[in-house]
Amino acid sequence: MSDDFVDEIERRDELVLLLGGRNRRQRQEAAHELAGIARTDPTLIAEVTEDLIAALELPEAQTRWECLDALSEVVPEFPQRVEGAFDGAEESLFDEGSSSACLAAFRFLSLYGSQSAEASLRAWPLIREAVQCYHGDAEYRDMLICLLGFARGSIAPEVGDSLAECMAYDAKNGTGFYRAYSSEICAAIKEHG
Repeated sequence: MSDDFVDEIERRDELVLLLGGRNRRQRQEAAHELAGIARTDPTLIAEVTEDLIAALELPEAQTRWECLDALSEVVPEFPQRVEGAFDGAEESLFDEGSSSACLAAFRFLSLYGSQSAEASLRAWPLIREAVQCYHGDAEYRDMLICLLGFARGSIAPEVGDSLAECMAYDAKNGTGFYRAYSSEICAAIKEHG
């Protein structure tokens, strides 16, 4: 094991301690740094997912969205390690005080749901509700990008049918990115279905 790798593990563990601490600012900074580590090396974060999941209960939105971003990086390689984040993601998905927390939760749920038919069945009701709630909001374009990844995943056929139904109106009648992404999502469902 290289010295650099040992240093990275030690730093990760220091950040996890700060994430569980009492200082709100330190928690936010630790969560931000952990999300950065996750983007670089999700395997380092996979070992501390329980700590990130626990942090989804913290009051400050930034800590939660940074933890959701880190967990999203872990999903493709270690989906079973993030299953416990589902309830915390649901809470953040409908956080009226933070669009960043909502978007991070939507991204996490879309990635999680794209991993298997069973995961899609679990995530789809929340994703569908968010699509209805946030249609037209500033973050909706980014949500459509997440939905495109979801549509290209290993989703259950009935979830694909329901998603295509949700996107059909904008695919035919929408303008701009609404129409473009909705059409792409419908095409992805046909291709993968």
